[in-house]
Amino acid sequence: MSAWTKIAHTEVGSGGAANITFSSIPATGYTDLVILASIRSANASTDDALKVDLNATSANQTIRLLRGNGATTLSADGTYLAMGYVPGTSATSNTFSNSFLYIPNYAGSANKSMSADGVFENNATTALQQIQALLWSNTAAINEIKLYLDSASNLAQYSSATLYGILKGSSGGVTVS
Repeated sequence: MSAWTKIAHTEVGSGGAANITFSSIPATGYTDLVILASIRSANASTDDALKVDLNATSANQTIRLLRGNGATTLSADGTYLAMGYVPGTSATSNTFSNSFLYIPNYAGSANKSMSADGVFENNATTALQQIQALLWSNTAAINEIKLYLDSASNLAQYSSATLYGILKGSSGGVTVS
């Protein structure tokens, strides 16, 4: 049997925060990592990108993404890691994104491939959904994950993220218990 185990949870307090960082991630005990995040930006815009750095570096990062906003679609690539878009202060009040990042074999000695998706609602014309294929071309075990906004704005109060460790069962499958 395998299960998701909560490693850490962070909720942003009043005044906001520049980032949410999970550090001292254990290299043993789990095979994979998952982050579930509910984020809002303090930026005065409709949306803001939620970016990810691993082990305190933004080097050797690659993304391929597909995004839709209800009217158009976009596919793109770049040299960063992201979990999607989050609402800013111009979006519907009190709405937060839902973002998911899956990191298999995070402590292995190969480059780290990941998948992410994110969505946020807005009671106007803009609402975004995005899926990403991510690659960190580094063979080091992941021991730190930082979530931050592309605009360098603060994460708004009540933004939160939870880091889970997953231990695969003897069959290689994952079940949530």
